[in-house]
Formats: sequence, C-alpha cells, structure tokens
Amino acid sequence: MGQIVSTIVVGLIVGILARFFYPGAVPMGIIASILLGVCGSLVGGFIPRLFAKGRAIRPFEPAGLIGSVLGAILIIFVVRALS
Repeated sequence: MGQIVSTIVVGLIVGILARFFYPGAVPMGIIASILLGVCGSLVGGFIPRLFAKGRAIRPFEPAGLIGSVLGAILIIFVVRALS
C-alpha cells in the first residue's frame, strides 16, 4: 500500500514539474498530472535502459527525477503534436 501512495506522490510532483517547465500553458487537473508524472517516469526510465548495455541502473538516483520530468515533457509534446 505504501508503494502505491509513494508512486502517486512522486507522479504528482513529476507531473507538476513537467507542466511548469513546458513552455506554454498545460491545462489539466490533479489526476491528469499524476498520470502524466507516472507515465513520464516510465518513459524517463525506459530510455536510459536502452543505452545501459548491461550496466545496472539504480532506481532512485537524482538523475531519475530529471529523466522522469523530461519523459513527462516529451509526453506533453507528443500529445500536443498529435492533437
């Protein structure tokens, strides 16, 4: 249960940071921000694993937060480009 709550909190923080750093207004509610943050974390964690080449990636590094925010910004960009 604690892992679910921490995922929601981290997703909210990442989603809010991504909306803050994305140029222009990104209108969405709290639930959408949480989903954006969680999906951004998945994208931000998947991309470095492609280039790791067998090296173990620790899950909670400071670079993980930056990668999650960049992944969420990428998702905002793709969704805006498709709509």
